[in-house]
Amino acid sequence: MSDVEAEREARNARFIQRFMDGVPHLKALGIGYQAHGDDWAELVLPYSPSLIVDDGVIASGAIFSLMDSAAGFAVFAKLKSMAGHATLDLRLDYLHGPEPGLTIVGRAICYRLTSSVAFVRGFAHQGDPALPLANMAGTFMYGGAA
Repeated sequence: MSDVEAEREARNARFIQRFMDGVPHLKALGIGYQAHGDDWAELVLPYSPSLIVDDGVIASGAIFSLMDSAAGFAVFAKLKSMAGHATLDLRLDYLHGPEPGLTIVGRAICYRLTSSVAFVRGFAHQGDPALPLANMAGTFMYGGAA
C-alpha cells in the first residue's frame, strides 16, 4: 500500500469513528469501528458490565444494535456514500449465547443493491468467524440510484 493509500485509509477510519461517536446509542453501548471493505463492515461490541443480563452475558438487544449498525455501515461501503438509509427488515438468528467477558465482532456484507433497496447478510462472533453466535439478514431502503 502506498503512503497516499495508507493516509486515505487512516483518514477514512478517523471520519468513520467521528461519525460513530456522534450516534448516541452506539456511544452508549460502546460499539466501535474495526474495519471495512468495498461491500462489508466490521464493528465491535466490547464486554461491559453495563450490558450484562442473567448469567453474565451481554444482552441480546445490544447484539442486535451491533448487527444493525454493522449492516448499515456495509450499505455505506457498497454505496460509497454516507447517504441516509433506513432498516426495513432485520433478522437475527442466535446460534448460542455469547461467552461472558469477550468482545463481540459484527461483520456484515451488502451483497446486492437495487434502485432503492440494499440486501445485507452477516454474523456475530467472539474471535473465531467459523463459530458465529448469530446469523443476520436484512434489507435497507435508501434514496439514491445504485
